[in-house]
Amino acid sequence: QVQLVESGGGLVQPGGSLRLSCAASGSIGAINAMGWYRQAPGKQRELVALMISGGRTNYADSAKGRFTISRDNAKNTAYLQMNSLKPEDTTVYYCYARIGNFDYWGRGTQVTVSS
Repeated sequence: QVQLVESGGGLVQPGGSLRLSCAASGSIGAINAMGWYRQAPGKQRELVALMISGGRTNYADSAKGRFTISRDNAKNTAYLQMNSLKPEDTTVYYCYARIGNFDYWGRGTQVTVSS
């Protein structure tokens, strides 16, 4: 069984930075993709950033130039460095991983951008 555990969320002022972490544990095979989605109340879950095996990345337009995804393959951990945060970035962020033929999700971590 695979578990994804996020950390690093919290309250930050506009223009500030946060670094989210997502550690995968359990019966981990090949991690084909790992990344972050977010979901605001009443809205669909949307992609923030994704790293596919081989290092290719995909970012939402709203994240480009501000957010950077990275992975430590030895630790089965993904990171999302978020800079220049805006109030509209406030929501719950979910870690996602495609391992083998299965999709896994973390429980989410709250990010609040407010003065």
